[in-house]
Amino acid sequence: MKERLLDIASRFELEGRITDIKPLGEGFINDTYVVTTEGDAPDYILQRKNHVIFPDVPGMMDNIKAVTKHIKAKVADPLRETLTVIPAKDGKLYVRDGENYWAACLFIPDTTSPARADTPELAYQGGLGTGRFQALLSDFDKPLNETIKGFHNIRWRFKQWDETLAADPVGRVSQLQEEISWIESRRKEMMDFWALVEDGTIPRHVTHNDTKISNILFNSSDGSMLCMIDLDTVMTSTSLNDFGDAIRSYANTGAEDDRNPDNVGMSLEMFKAYAEGYLHEQKASMVQSELDHLAFSARYITFEQVLRFLMDYIDGDRYYKIAYPEHNLVRTHAQYKLLRSMEEQYCQMCEIIRNI
Repeated sequence: MKERLLDIASRFELEGRITDIKPLGEGFINDTYVVTTEGDAPDYILQRKNHVIFPDVPGMMDNIKAVTKHIKAKVADPLRETLTVIPAKDGKLYVRDGENYWAACLFIPDTTSPARADTPELAYQGGLGTGRFQALLSDFDKPLNETIKGFHNIRWRFKQWDETLAADPVGRVSQLQEEISWIESRRKEMMDFWALVEDGTIPRHVTHNDTKISNILFNSSDGSMLCMIDLDTVMTSTSLNDFGDAIRSYANTGAEDDRNPDNVGMSLEMFKAYAEGYLHEQKASMVQSELDHLAFSARYITFEQVLRFLMDYIDGDRYYKIAYPEHNLVRTHAQYKLLRSMEEQYCQMCEIIRNI
């Protein structure tokens, strides 16, 4: 394996002689490695892109190159304040190895990436990170490739949902009437929100689409937010998706797949801290319709995740990795508990946004 990795890395425009390649992280979607070079040459990140999750890797890399180029023109330290894509020696932004696609970028040293936001201070910094990313790209006007069809598009998700229920491939629908009613009782509300995106009332911008805190780099020296990473899901949609997805991650008092629903709820303290950081950077770039629906976006994204976990369980667990047979159903119940907590505190969430 090491020889193969060395061969793949050597096909990119890297400076210096490669001295080592080591795995980085757990590799849930992609396989990631740190490429160490000799002397004063920079180190690099080498990554095998998951072409099943991302069927258009060339389009994905075009997106990443376009948005990072835009950011680099606006920041003081372009080699640290965004990713730097390293092209292959043939000029492409990736290397093809059989069915696999590989990409490389500059390694940014002296940084940390927390696994979880466990304090309001960290939530505030995360909000700064997402807000700054969106603000830097608020005037980006080039088309981006849709690398994952229908991502955060509830009309598309409901189409998949209806087809999955009709097919009932593993015979689970009859056992899930209560859970199915959770989805159907909220269909109109969610579709009404998405119609505002479709008709332009809520504008579309560049969105990151995976705003958990582990996708933000922080300076090791002072703990300040540096930049967003893991740009594979960058596409064009409503910026509210990024806010809502972050709240689903940052403000959950339990785990995404918590077996004990009593652990799960939305922390208003974490919601407020993240919102303050986010709006500090992004408020000037937003129109009133976005501000009006900012709190609702957390309910929208959490609802979508309830739907997707339940749909995958009905479909025979074909999309999400599971650790045990009922895993997707446990995820469904945990996310539904989070959704109910958001709905119960929604007036307070809206008041927090207004006060900020």
